[in-house]
Amino acid sequence: MERGTTIKEAKEIFGKGLIGPDELLKYSKQMGIKMPAKIPNIPYKPSELRERSDDYLLVLGTSTMSSGDPLSLLSLRTHFGVDPHVSEPCFYNQDWYLKEKFMTDPLSDDWYIVRKSVFQDSRAQNPEQMSTDIRLPSAVHCAYAFFMNCFNTGEYLWEHDFVWCRDKDHNGDRIYVGKYHDITGVNKNGFSIHRHLALRQWYGFIDTI
Repeated sequence: MERGTTIKEAKEIFGKGLIGPDELLKYSKQMGIKMPAKIPNIPYKPSELRERSDDYLLVLGTSTMSSGDPLSLLSLRTHFGVDPHVSEPCFYNQDWYLKEKFMTDPLSDDWYIVRKSVFQDSRAQNPEQMSTDIRLPSAVHCAYAFFMNCFNTGEYLWEHDFVWCRDKDHNGDRIYVGKYHDITGVNKNGFSIHRHLALRQWYGFIDTI
């Protein structure tokens, strides 16, 4: 039976694609985070990591901000702000989601794997009809990986794309995130959080003469 993977082995497999204890410590001030009290074991086998090393990141999450608050979308937004003229990277300036539950769902002291780019054949596809083989990430996983990777490599994940998340708002509308830079130049830079509005009975037409 294949054993688990050490951090040293994971580093050899992923290179810059590993965001582990060293990276968390190095960028803890920029991220506004605390190190996990105990570094968890990597739950993936070496063969699983090798299969994904080109297209994925292996990320160590932490549950706590340096303020002592749980690490969530809301606490990350508070830390990074919403004005690219003040500092970048930042969040795109919106407030519709501030009281949504998914904004306070905490990250865990655990390892996870996240894909660096969208599947090409998934573009413009309805997420409610997607393959059951795809396990959608949470929005907080995406945001945490985005900001950590930005400091670690200087690159923006999903810079011009949105990625579907498993989270939904209180109406059951699915959350999608990403698209830091608007190539049209209409919108300001910022990590975006949106919801895909489903058609319901309260949508309808009027006319005008």
